[in-house]
Amino acid sequence: MSLPHAILTALLEKPSSGLELTRRFDRSIGYFWSATHQQIYRELGKLEGEGLIRALPSQQPARGQKKAYEVLPAGREELARWTAAAQDPKPHRDALLLRLRAAAVVGTEGLEDDLRRHWELHMRQLETYREIERRDFPPGRGGAEDRLRHLVLRAGIDLETFWTQWLDHALAEFAELDVRGREG
Repeated sequence: MSLPHAILTALLEKPSSGLELTRRFDRSIGYFWSATHQQIYRELGKLEGEGLIRALPSQQPARGQKKAYEVLPAGREELARWTAAAQDPKPHRDALLLRLRAAAVVGTEGLEDDLRRHWELHMRQLETYREIERRDFPPGRGGAEDRLRHLVLRAGIDLETFWTQWLDHALAEFAELDVRGREG
């Protein structure tokens, strides 16, 4: 249910075409709520059909011209309703954690290398988030919109920090298991 709300949020920030939305998802919202090009276009059609958004009139009629969309008052009301509604946290599902649990009964072959790969991926994402923070949120910027956007980015930074630290711990455990395995 959140993809339509992600699109409404993005369109309220700036009316956009489907292609522009896809690019913006890749650079911002997609860090915490991903969507494919096809999903975005399908959702734009649904939102338009529900009267929550509308295509902006084109400056010049042309076949195949990209449509830009804006949020209608009903769309703003829906987004405000959804924002105010209570939601329970979703249980965390992660295949890596399940694989680690399975390794306890079938062996750890290949898992340590994948833990290192995950560490590198999380470290790269952490550096990306830190660069965005340096670029977009310099000290002293404090409007309400910026503070809330920065709060979302801080969640990403904190999650990636957690994962890199946890993976450091997991790799240390694997090193300990290797030492004990050679001793036993």
